[in-house]
Amino acid sequence: MEPKVLRNYIGGEWVASKAPEARDVVNPATAEVLARVPMSTAREAADAVEAAHEAFWAWRCTPPITRARYMFRLKALMEENFEKIAELNTMENGKTIDESRGEVRRAIENVDVACGIPSLMMGYNAEDVAEGIDSFALRQPLGVFVHLAPFNFPAMVPYWFIPYALATGNTFVLKPSSQTPMTQNFLARLLEETELPEGVFNLVNGSTEVAEALMAHPKVKGVTFVGSTPVGKHVYAFSAQHGKRAIVQGGAKNFLVVMPDADMPRTVSAILTSAFGCAGQRCLAGSVILAVGKAYDDLVPPLVEAASRLKVGYGLDQATQMGPVVSAAAKKKVVGYIDLGVSEGARLLLDGRNIVVPGYEKGAFVGPTIFDRVTPDMTIAKDEIFGPVLGITQVDSLEQCYDIIAASPFGNAASVFTSSGKVAREFAYRVECGNIGINIGIAAPIAFFPFGGMKDSFFGVLHGQGQDAIRFFTDEKVVLTRWF
Repeated sequence: MEPKVLRNYIGGEWVASKAPEARDVVNPATAEVLARVPMSTAREAADAVEAAHEAFWAWRCTPPITRARYMFRLKALMEENFEKIAELNTMENGKTIDESRGEVRRAIENVDVACGIPSLMMGYNAEDVAEGIDSFALRQPLGVFVHLAPFNFPAMVPYWFIPYALATGNTFVLKPSSQTPMTQNFLARLLEETELPEGVFNLVNGSTEVAEALMAHPKVKGVTFVGSTPVGKHVYAFSAQHGKRAIVQGGAKNFLVVMPDADMPRTVSAILTSAFGCAGQRCLAGSVILAVGKAYDDLVPPLVEAASRLKVGYGLDQATQMGPVVSAAAKKKVVGYIDLGVSEGARLLLDGRNIVVPGYEKGAFVGPTIFDRVTPDMTIAKDEIFGPVLGITQVDSLEQCYDIIAASPFGNAASVFTSSGKVAREFAYRVECGNIGINIGIAAPIAFFPFGGMKDSFFGVLHGQGQDAIRFFTDEKVVLTRWF
């Protein structure tokens, strides 16, 4: 059968795009074409914004407690369709089914938080700010917001923003990644089932033309983006040029510091998940180990041995521990970095370039890869590879770790593995990263905390999730009153 062409959701209706171009959505494990995604037009992007703008005032006037009830309905539908969402996610993205389940759970947790909007959105007041004058501050929604979604977490990342934007009374236009649009198209159908008023939520498939049309539209108030740093810098500048507020989460190069007093078996387990979970395609993936002193000898042999035993395969197979990268192009890029690491003089302890998964020979598989003798000046120590490639650098002191981390342009996450409370406190105090792990390999904030980021990993003032998201999607109006 010919794969179906996905539709846009505009003004409460599923409509076929008039764009002449559509791209294949490919299962990276099987190379099967799952669907075709249209490269929608700027006119269709404008139609979605106009529909959202038309719906805004009535939605803005809907009481917060009523808006919260739609979030409760959405949560129930996501729970009911939990496995379906996870399976779609695995099929189009490649991660294991357990990783997809974890991702869907994180998405639902953000809906959980948004259900509390009647209290989260409350303002504050003061009597007698001057003689006979009282004052109060209100949080009010702004209008139409846009999200430009990444390929690596199609179920979760849009939900750092969508529930908060809708619950606070804004309307929304989502542009899914053209590589992984199916999960979000399915979730849009669940949003439709909540019986949201027409135009409150809209979805437009597409690529750069659609993204820039959405960012430039005069009726769009703000933009949210998660992706690479080079694209993020463009999105931030382009949004500012057109007068939009923006949350832009960029790329990463995350360091894992291992102290000699670390619990090595648990540290190995945490590093495996951090570096090779989701095939290394997440902005919180640990990619460089800084092994302090004798920690190197205690850590490296068991780490390499455990990584070599990871079962690589199709994510829907329950026994699979690591799936493919997202595409053949992504595989070529990651393999290119491994080749470069060898040519730069790093020692390859575990080589994932030539892995073959029986029955899935056309899949975009790269096995777990580990280098040691990695120096901070090497490209593989500096660039965001976005694949299952881990470098190890042996250092003499914790002070050297601070210097290496500080020299990186990225500031998304860093973790330390230690039994020392003093080291842990100092690490959290000194390291300039937005998400810090203490004996945790993936420092992923839960939904009622903001998803941090510093330096070239983040552009903006407020982050996704939690109270930051509430503040981003509202503005404070201060009212002064005097009665005669």
